[in-house]
Amino acid sequence: MNSDRILAHFQESAELKLSSANALTQPISQAVDIMFSALANGNKILACGNGGSAADCQHFAAELVGRFERERNPLPALALTTDTSIMTAVGNDYSYRDIFSKQVQAFGQPGDVLLAISTSGNSANVLAAAEAALEREMRVVAMTGKDGGALARMLTDLDVHINVPHSRTARIQEVHLVTIHCICDGIDVALFGGDENE
Repeated sequence: MNSDRILAHFQESAELKLSSANALTQPISQAVDIMFSALANGNKILACGNGGSAADCQHFAAELVGRFERERNPLPALALTTDTSIMTAVGNDYSYRDIFSKQVQAFGQPGDVLLAISTSGNSANVLAAAEAALEREMRVVAMTGKDGGALARMLTDLDVHINVPHSRTARIQEVHLVTIHCICDGIDVALFGGDENE
């Protein structure tokens, strides 16, 4: 792989992050408000996605249960992508479409938040999870790419859509990761205020 191709990856990623920043600031802020309110009221955050988005869910949950950049008490967040026995049992006995929605039905309560990640916005199992969350009076924070797909169209006015307007999955996922870090930082600031060193 030549250096020009590597540099092109970095440049495209940096340009997309900068061009997305202004458009995503408001929905990211809204996501922080929704998630912090849920956590402050004793609720929890569930997260689901496929492939790289599954890894993002696990990363997000780890930052809340462990820590992001400050020492604090663990916060209740659960990645629905980690229990292979549940996922394979539900996938085998029902369908792959149900692997997250069954968990939302089992663990989700009114006032909880679902972080639903799909770069296309059309992942059937993520759509089913969002549908189950809405039925349970949960709020949904959707992270998508491209045009937002079917996931964007099913959200209500109480939900949040963080859409990266790009067609390349790798680039969308890179912005999703920055977004996750912004949300984790926002939750910490809501808990403690200011910067750690202030």
